[in-house]
Amino acid sequence: MKNYLEFEKPLAEIEGKAEELRAMARTNTGMDIEKEAAALDKKAGDLLKSLYGNLSAWQKCQVARHPDRPHCKSYIETLFTEYTPLAGDRNFADDHSVMGGLARLGDQAVMVIGHEKGNDTKSRIERNFGMARPEGYRKAIRLMELADRFGVPVVTIVDTPGAYPGKGAEERGQSEAIARATEKCLALKVPLVTVIIGEGGSGGAVAFATANRVLMLEHSIYSVISPEGCASILWKNAEKMREAAEALRLTAQNLKELGVCDTIVKEPLGGAHRDAPAAIDAVGKAIRKALADLAGTDGLDLRNNRRKKYLGIGSKGLAA
Repeated sequence: MKNYLEFEKPLAEIEGKAEELRAMARTNTGMDIEKEAAALDKKAGDLLKSLYGNLSAWQKCQVARHPDRPHCKSYIETLFTEYTPLAGDRNFADDHSVMGGLARLGDQAVMVIGHEKGNDTKSRIERNFGMARPEGYRKAIRLMELADRFGVPVVTIVDTPGAYPGKGAEERGQSEAIARATEKCLALKVPLVTVIIGEGGSGGAVAFATANRVLMLEHSIYSVISPEGCASILWKNAEKMREAAEALRLTAQNLKELGVCDTIVKEPLGGAHRDAPAAIDAVGKAIRKALADLAGTDGLDLRNNRRKKYLGIGSKGLAA
């Protein structure tokens, strides 16, 4: 059963009618409804193209959070071979919201690390909805250090509403762990490529995404705070999230203009959730291209270019 977003309700009605007609034809073989169903399919296709051709920032937030959108686990299982998961921070525990391990992308050995949200109630609770605790960031640091030691490129897959803000996480040094992970990203002498596949929320995302190349899926978002959180602070009203989403400039298109995002990866019509294999394949091609572009670059140059890139963000136009 498809999950439809709020703005997709007219589409749900048309596709539902087409499915009803086909269901009737299956129970009554004498009915010929293909012409009517095909007309409804065309109408649905035109509406889908119209809806997704002009999405607002808030609608893009909804698409980025779609429950059927492929998550980190799907990308790892599909794109990478010989994946060997590595667990734990060697200090406190293993954080299941962060996946990571050695793998191959084609013939290229890589260290892949990512946030995993889960895809049903049980797995979402186990994965803490993709919100990492300090031990998750310390696990990522450990894996990045391992990759750096053996000269293996790092690929990070970001999909998180933000770091977990619970009391226990704060007691175990959440802010310090995020800062250390960001510092480790900046210190690496191997290529670091990030792809934001859904949500990139605050420092919880930055800790994985301070990369040489930042790729974003067409309908993904990346911001300092969620629209709801921003609206609660600025207007004392979370219902102002639509205005906040526009003000935050959090879409892939906004961030490409600002120089935060390097490449926008096109999604299938209707979003990655409508054709997950095609979306995953497009991401794989974009990651391989980014790694190929960085191949052969001296380690110190990789590190210095990465630092220069992030120090320069926000400075465009200041000299004028």
